[in-house]
Amino acid sequence: MLKIYGIKNCNSMKKAFDALQAKGLNYDFHDYKKQGIDADTLKIWLKEIGKDTVLNKKGTTWRKLSEEEQNRALSSEDHLIEALIAQPSLIKRPVLKTSQGFIVGFDETAYQNIQA
Repeated sequence: MLKIYGIKNCNSMKKAFDALQAKGLNYDFHDYKKQGIDADTLKIWLKEIGKDTVLNKKGTTWRKLSEEEQNRALSSEDHLIEALIAQPSLIKRPVLKTSQGFIVGFDETAYQNIQA
């Protein structure tokens, strides 16, 4: 089964939900703003996807961090994980786990090509 991670009230998430529903695909939704996100999951994402994809530097949450906080988050994987757990809005969304791997961010073409 597909698993999608994100925040319910997000335009990219709404597009992703609509695309999955249009294809008739079942999925499990993990709202990391309400449910949190654990360090083990983040370690997998950072290893398989990479920090530059997982970390949303374009979002307002990142821009609101002080330069010191940003530098600390980027200084090590442990500090980045700490920041992502403390402020899950720093995670690019959605993160969709499929049998083929991960799709991060809403990409209409990628969603159209998902196999059930």
